Amino acid sequence: MWSAIPYCGVGPVPGELWGRWNLDPYLLSLLALLLGWAALRPAGLPRRAALGGWLVLALAFVSPLCALSSALFSSRVAHHVLLVGAAAPLLALALASPPRGAGAGPWRALQGALGLAVPAHILALWLWHAPPLYAAALSSHALYWAMQASLLGTGLWFWSAALARRDASPPFLAALLTMMAQMGLLGALITFAPAPLYAPHLGTTQAWGLSPLQDQQLGGLIMWVPASLVYLGAALLHAAQGLREPAPDGGKA
Repeated sequence: MWSAIPYCGVGPVPGELWGRWNLDPYLLSLLALLLGWAALRPAGLPRRAALGGWLVLALAFVSPLCALSSALFSSRVAHHVLLVGAAAPLLALALASPPRGAGAGPWRALQGALGLAVPAHILALWLWHAPPLYAAALSSHALYWAMQASLLGTGLWFWSAALARRDASPPFLAALLTMMAQMGLLGALITFAPAPLYAPHLGTTQAWGLSPLQDQQLGGLIMWVPASLVYLGAALLHAAQGLREPAPDGGKA
């Protein structure tokens, strides 16, 4: 039986869930700083995106979803999808226009390195969903935050680099479709695993009416379908925008 206590606490039973808000003062201080930064972004899309990213992070780490992710692997997957598929692209949009004078600084260099951002993000996703590392992250607060920081950080890098190349359709679309394919593959492998893989959830799912294997299959499906659709949706939106834009010669032959 798994005995370690995750950062978000012992997995709750249904009657306890709505009392399990995470009021960690260090976390709340970081979120307050992020909210201040978001409020100072330029008006319009950068500020709205920054505030949206802040809201997603607050939902992921402060709301009872944090505690529920200690009980259910499927909730942990949903938590990770919020980080890489919602918070990361919103924060990338907020950072899409760097401050004046930034020039060709380090952030600009990272934004241009799409060929490195894609494998870095894939590596983070696969490593932290490998059962041994996943279990280690739920038994150590330091590893837990390493997991969250690497998923969000590489996700932010990926989306920032992808957005920086959105005017060049082939690399932009290739990056999005690569992420969609690998997310679907990882989700499928988890869904069709013949036995439960994640030790921290072996004794915490039954209260929610799920066996550990059913919970794992649900988590795999969340990664396989909704998470993959984030990248497919971004690719389709870009393609639709391209079709609406007039040709450089005004559409004349």
